[in-house]
Amino acid sequence: MAEAEASPSTELEADLDRIQAAVDGGDTDLAALGFWRDVALVKRDPRLIERFADRIGRIDTAAFRLAVRLRAPVWVANAILLAGIAIGLGAALAARSVSSATLAGLLLLVAGVAWSISVHSPAHWIVGRSVGIRFTDAFLGGPPPPRPGLKIDYATYLRADPSGRAWMHASGAIATKLAPFVALAFWPGSGAPWWSAVGLLALGLLQIVTDVAFSVRSSDWKKFRRERAVARANAGA
Repeated sequence: MAEAEASPSTELEADLDRIQAAVDGGDTDLAALGFWRDVALVKRDPRLIERFADRIGRIDTAAFRLAVRLRAPVWVANAILLAGIAIGLGAALAARSVSSATLAGLLLLVAGVAWSISVHSPAHWIVGRSVGIRFTDAFLGGPPPPRPGLKIDYATYLRADPSGRAWMHASGAIATKLAPFVALAFWPGSGAPWWSAVGLLALGLLQIVTDVAFSVRSSDWKKFRRERAVARANAGA
């Protein structure tokens, strides 16, 4: 029985040896190497997490840094994005004090767009840190146009509670979708024309539609559903 219980660890050790060698040789296609299949297996067993989390994290980070050359420290990205949030707030407040209705409308649109771009990664960072997840790098990526992103430290990700991981993924999507509606809340007292309110509403609805159409299959909401499924499976184990 002891030998049978040890075999998954032994097989994982050998498979991670193979994947590590491939990454050391310059191969960064972790999916093709079977890495994520191994990760899915590890997620469902606390003993495997304890044994392999650090190694999985090292492999994941090494492959990422080989594939993504344009990177920055996380604090640099956070500082830039916080500046974007501040610019949005300044624009929203200015919209209530300028004398030109047209300028007020443009300022509200600036606020909505600035917040939509700037709040996503900081939301991931705040929620991730609160549940024990750390981040290694900032980068530009995702489907066109490129957007700011944060690279997860996968060792800390595996050690975090699956529900916490799920909400870390959801947090960025939720913050982005709320951003235009927060800007819209400044419209009633601004004297801005109707088209600025329509523009913000359209931006918010467009982001919701794209989430429903794409993110549930390939991005944050897909990962949210994946980790919720892990949480349910672990709870039933």
